[in-house]
Amino acid sequence: MADASVALTAEDQTALVERHSGGDGGEHTQPAAFGVIGPGAWVSLAMLLFIAIVLWKGVHRTIAAGLDARIAAIRRQLEEAKALRAEAEALRADYAARIAGAEQDAAAMIEHARSEAAAIVAKAQIDTAAIIARRERMAQDRIGAAERSAVDEVRARAAAAAAGASRRIIAERHHAEADRRMVDEAIAQL
Repeated sequence: MADASVALTAEDQTALVERHSGGDGGEHTQPAAFGVIGPGAWVSLAMLLFIAIVLWKGVHRTIAAGLDARIAAIRRQLEEAKALRAEAEALRADYAARIAGAEQDAAAMIEHARSEAAAIVAKAQIDTAAIIARRERMAQDRIGAAERSAVDEVRARAAAAAAGASRRIIAERHHAEADRRMVDEAIAQL
């Protein structure tokens, strides 16, 4: 069937169009009621009747009341939005003030920490100097004690050496006869 429609000539196609448009190529006639009222007039009359019924039943007041209620609801929502915006602005300002205060507090804390650190460093330097001085004194005291101990030890050794040497000398030079002479001389001096 598709092949047959493709094979139609231009004359055949024109004949088909004329057949569908009324057959004889003339204008369509429009139906009319009572010979005067056409389709456009019927549509206009129906619209007028519909509008009259709508006005008589008060549908326009119901629609207006619904629209007024909707307008009032929108106004309330707008007022709530304005109030929420004002509240949000106040909160934002409050938080901005808090942030500024926190930044100032942080700066003060940092400055305080720096001053405390400087004081701790200064105290540590003073304490270190005192510890060094004390340890120097202790070292000097130890050195002095070691020197005194060494001097005492040298003296003790010298005394021991002198006593040992004296014993040997006395033992070598003084025998029994020399002891008697010394005793006799000592007695004579008394």
